[in-house]
Amino acid sequence: MERRATPLHDPNEEGVRLQKVLAAAGVGSRRACEELIDQGRVSVDGKRVRTQGMRVDPEKAIIHVDGMRVASASDSVYLAVNKPQGVLSTMTDPEGRPNLGDLVEGRAQRLFHVGRLDAETEGLILLMNDGELAHRLTHPSYGVQKTYLAQVEGVIPRDLGRRLRQGIELEDGLARVDSFKMVDAVGRHALVEVVLHEGRKHIVRRLLAEAGFPVKRLVRTRFGPVSLGDQRPGKVRGLTREEIGSLYKAVGM
Repeated sequence: MERRATPLHDPNEEGVRLQKVLAAAGVGSRRACEELIDQGRVSVDGKRVRTQGMRVDPEKAIIHVDGMRVASASDSVYLAVNKPQGVLSTMTDPEGRPNLGDLVEGRAQRLFHVGRLDAETEGLILLMNDGELAHRLTHPSYGVQKTYLAQVEGVIPRDLGRRLRQGIELEDGLARVDSFKMVDAVGRHALVEVVLHEGRKHIVRRLLAEAGFPVKRLVRTRFGPVSLGDQRPGKVRGLTREEIGSLYKAVGM
């Protein structure tokens, strides 16, 4: 494929070459990133780039590859944590109780936890230093869904899913789920899956309790496009480039 010449006057000559930024973000080798640019699959600040040699500020530029946002800032951190039971959803605790900060101790970046899980709820919680993305992921207007597995007491009636989808009145207003599914049942104990996008405090526990099915154990298994998978309790992993791009896409960034 024929190379396009580097422009003689680059308005961003103080920045970093785009292919280098893409390679550093994990998109591919520099050669592969140059080919992506040649193919018109890269955009910067909303404009498609086809010319080699463009320089950008990786801390400020909004870069997309094939329509998916790339985290280009050099100090970007995006983590998935499997929060164990008993750990607080805070980065510090004045009383010295176990908290999320203990799981990522030693990191230089200031991290935001995306939403909260109460101390007794286990499962997926995201940590990042991207404040705008964290805000959008937790704001109900963006409709990012969270999936939970709940162990409950009682025999589940066939109409429970319909009732939860229609909405149940709580002390702070009507609440409803996006979907409900029976996973397993043994005697008077059942395992159910609940998907919803709102984030009121203890919302899953309160909804199921109000419906007559107290929760014995609750685990969040998915946050938007990111899945907990087989990640063990207390373990921390970095999100993949595809997961980060999918989070951006979910909130229109």
